[in-house]
Amino acid sequence: MTATSAFFERLAVACQDPRFSKVNGSVRFDIRDGEHLEQWLLNIDHGHMRVTRSASPATTVIRVSAQVADAMARGEVNGLAAITRGDILVDGDLALALRLGRLFPRVPEPPAQNTSDGGE
Repeated sequence: MTATSAFFERLAVACQDPRFSKVNGSVRFDIRDGEHLEQWLLNIDHGHMRVTRSASPATTVIRVSAQVADAMARGEVNGLAAITRGDILVDGDLALALRLGRLFPRVPEPPAQNTSDGGE
């Protein structure tokens, strides 16, 4: 599972975020890895969040490479900085796209712990 997939899976499980209690809208993430396009749709209804894999229309569309999306999901890349550099393209409600930055980790996530003892 990629860092991006894990990020969206966590959002799907959480279902609610009080920081978005006044937000109503939808955001589709178009994540490109070469010829492969992965699409995630986030619907926000006053803090209630529903995440699906969908190419449905959205009020905001965020286009990003898989590498940048994974780095954001790990907390290694700031979304605003990536938009400024042109690494992320936003169509639609830019304010909503910027607000989504609150959902991403702000510091890199620690690497997964190796649970095998390696024979030592």
